[in-house]
Amino acid sequence: MKVIETPLSGVVVLEPTILRDARGFFMETYHARKYAEFGITETFVQDNHSHSVRGTLRGLHYQRDHPQAKLCRVVQGEVFDVCVDLRQGSPTFGQWYGTVLSAENARQIFVPAGFAHGFQVLSETADFLYKCSDFYVSGDERGIAWNDVNIAIAWKFEIEPLLSEKDRHNPNLSEIALQDLPFFTEAV
Repeated sequence: MKVIETPLSGVVVLEPTILRDARGFFMETYHARKYAEFGITETFVQDNHSHSVRGTLRGLHYQRDHPQAKLCRVVQGEVFDVCVDLRQGSPTFGQWYGTVLSAENARQIFVPAGFAHGFQVLSETADFLYKCSDFYVSGDERGIAWNDVNIAIAWKFEIEPLLSEKDRHNPNLSEIALQDLPFFTEAV
């Protein structure tokens, strides 16, 4: 497995080893001991599967009191996956990172707790799978505006994004009270 460091502390892109032959392919999509060697030691408690159509933007979401680390991958289609550092005191607070995840490249991204996360569907449809380190709590979910000009994410839209009603009304990061944001803690 190849691990690609990103400019954001704790965010890594993983490229699994794929064994291919005439029958198809085989790859490990998660192995706790191997992932721990790369600093991913979270216990994942929930798996989610999202199916979306071209132009859909899901996010940018986070949970305040039950922050979730996420291990994300695409099993059909292609997405532009984005995370934004929301950790107060982090040297990269308010900065974003994005990468293309697809069934073809088999890449994964690990997004630590304390980040907002979202993705944009680039293919006709996409099946997006992700593991979470804490359970979804509906009353704890928060969001930031996908088009916050101070964050300036370089989305890849050719058409107006397809958003949920909730995501249409997410505030800019500068409008969120500090008590509604996570704190940065150095990895030990």
